[in-house]
Amino acid sequence: MPDQPSHKPPGPAAGEAPEELRADARRNRERVLDAAREVFAARGVDAPMSAVARRAGVGVATLYRRFPTRSALVTAAFEDQLAVCASAFEEAMADPNPGHGLYTLLEKVCTALVTDHGFETVFMAGFPEALDYDRERACAEDRLAHLVQRARDAGQLREDFAPADIPLLLLAVSGLAAQPPETALPA
Repeated sequence: MPDQPSHKPPGPAAGEAPEELRADARRNRERVLDAAREVFAARGVDAPMSAVARRAGVGVATLYRRFPTRSALVTAAFEDQLAVCASAFEEAMADPNPGHGLYTLLEKVCTALVTDHGFETVFMAGFPEALDYDRERACAEDRLAHLVQRARDAGQLREDFAPADIPLLLLAVSGLAAQPPETALPA
């Protein structure tokens, strides 16, 4: 049977930065990603895609040509922050001092969450269609449970501390960070 024509455009997956992009297309892609981070930080990841295009100085069609879904744009926009968190997780798991590893992991994740409102939504809720979210979440939960248990076994964490306490801690931190400065309580 002869090859059937593909209705899928040739080239890389949506949102990828291929080597063969023209210089102007590369610049547009970077402008869109920078604008997405700014808009998502200010208005959350549910901000209109048209606001991202407007901020980037490109047409909505240009945005959708590179990033056909919101999830593709969100994933590409926060790729660096996700990589920082993944690296922090690896370092925590490898740290011979589990309490220190857990503390360092939480410090890095909290820093990422409070410095970027848009990332908080991605990190805490995820975008299942853009990532293998269920598998990634289950793997992270298993590894976190192992790290918490190691810290408990070393006497560096209370016995009643549960891995399920960590998402609550992260939600509290991001919620506090989202409050306007004028409502903050004095330290």
